[in-house]
Parts: sequence; C-alpha cells; structure tokens
Amino acid sequence: MITALVQFKLPKPLTSDEAQKIFLGTAPKYRDVKGLIRKYYLLSENGSTAGGVYLWESREEAERLYNDEWKKYVVEKYGTEPSITYFDTPVVVDNLAGEIIPAE
Repeated sequence: MITALVQFKLPKPLTSDEAQKIFLGTAPKYRDVKGLIRKYYLLSENGSTAGGVYLWESREEAERLYNDEWKKYVVEKYGTEPSITYFDTPVVVDNLAGEIIPAE
C-alpha cells in the first residue's frame, strides 16, 4: 500500500465550514477511482493550506490519478499547484473496523 500526502497553499484562508462545503462538492469524484482505498480531506488550523491523505493499493494507481489533467483541476479549483509526497504503508490500523491490515 502507498499513502500520498497532497498539499497546496491557498490564495486566501478558508474556514472549516467553507472547506467542508467545497470538499463535499468534490468528494463524489473520488468514489470509484481504481486503487483508491480511502481519502481524507485536510485543512490546516489557520485555513491557509489544504490537501488530502490518500491510501492507495499501489503507487502506479496513485500516479494514474495525479496526471496533468488532475493537477490542472486542482489549480483551477484552489488557485495553486499541489505538492505530492509518497510514503510506503506497510501496516494500517483501522479502529473503526477493528482490524490491523498488513500490505500485501
């Protein structure tokens, strides 16, 4: 499994309510993305940085999403270029499901 941390500085800070409204509008876009296990939307405490934490089955599937079209979409939606950092994810602890999940 791979975790991708996506971050971008916002041109102007957002409140949590503003961010939630925007994120709820974009969330359906990620429902059926091949290889995407989970996505968490992020907003910094001061509202000046947003992004997401994505858990993927593989890096190849992550890179398939983070193409030029997706980057253009982020710039048009949020007014700034995203940065992407990848992490190997050998184990996930899921307390909601009551599971410890090793990478395959």
